[in-house]
Amino acid sequence: MDATEQKIRQQIKENAILLYMKGTPQMPQCGFSARAVHCLMACGVEFATVNILENSDIRAMLPQIANWPTFPQLWVNGELIGGCDIICEMHEAGELAPIVKGAVKPK
Repeated sequence: MDATEQKIRQQIKENAILLYMKGTPQMPQCGFSARAVHCLMACGVEFATVNILENSDIRAMLPQIANWPTFPQLWVNGELIGGCDIICEMHEAGELAPIVKGAVKPK
């Protein structure tokens, strides 16, 4: 396992709710990331983010680890939930809030 893969796996393990996105929650750099942040904020939970535009190594490696080609990517309790469309669909159906509110903070 190379250093980048190790770093990604550590980030996923250390953060109950983690969004890999383009930009930051305050300044998303794409509409998909902005929509994903909006859905998470509407759930009223704290979440960690990684700006993949500042981390080209993660941007290149994560799609291979996740088997998911696009960003943003939402991870909850170490599992990939999905990208923007899935996040928004789950939020609109009322399915996202219970999942993220039930996320267990890593020890």
